[in-house]
Amino acid sequence: MLRLPAVAGRFYPSDPVELTSLVRRYTIKTDAAPPAQVKACLVPHAGYVYSGHVAGMVFSRIALPRKIVILGVRHFPRGEQAAILSRGAWRTPLGDVAIDESLAQALCGECGLLREDSVAHSAEHSLEVQLPFLQVLVPGFTFVPLALGTVRFEDLVLVGEGIARALASRSEDVLLLTTSDLNHYEDDATTRVKDGKAIEQLLALNPRALYDTCGREDISMCGLGPAVAMLTALQALGAKKAELVKYATSADVSGDVQAVVGYAGMAFS
Repeated sequence: MLRLPAVAGRFYPSDPVELTSLVRRYTIKTDAAPPAQVKACLVPHAGYVYSGHVAGMVFSRIALPRKIVILGVRHFPRGEQAAILSRGAWRTPLGDVAIDESLAQALCGECGLLREDSVAHSAEHSLEVQLPFLQVLVPGFTFVPLALGTVRFEDLVLVGEGIARALASRSEDVLLLTTSDLNHYEDDATTRVKDGKAIEQLLALNPRALYDTCGREDISMCGLGPAVAMLTALQALGAKKAELVKYATSADVSGDVQAVVGYAGMAFS
């Protein structure tokens, strides 16, 4: 199947020249350090005007392999709770990106919760907005889209463990690109405090503590499920280091400090 763009012209430019220029501006390297070899990254998925600079800084700092699993959230109550697409391509204004069928089959084989489902992916922006960055920075890459609607901790652990087994069995490098925004629609000061508590657990590589902290502190992290699954996979894959690359809120762009969204860009190795 060919999945057509759902948010081009709204979350990011629909003109390919403008889009390429914007991605390059967000991903300019500011130092001479070589790209970091990482197992996973966490990037936001708001409109580029708000969070593109955060995602772009992460992408500019890490080595991007030619195979990528994009783990996002299912914002809309349609489709499977753990949705995968294992064949076809996704289109953006920059062209079509092929789904990696071999990697998708490996993920399905290791994680029985995954279900083939185009409905969950049809209007979901959290994965789509990552593709133009990757198309500019690593042309010809292939990927597997995963969207999680479930927030049951036990299910998230099963997904993360399955991802870890699938990635561990591959001879080539595969990046686990996870996407989440942080706290939503509270004032800037409150959001920064709440986000700090979630980031603390992400830095500690602790999926249970992240899950519990977001529940206890009422942190409306939309990609909590993907983040918990990612941290679970990272534990199984032997990750030892987490880095906060950049943090911002929408108020940094809009100037509205009354109802903001938090964004973190992170790398895990």
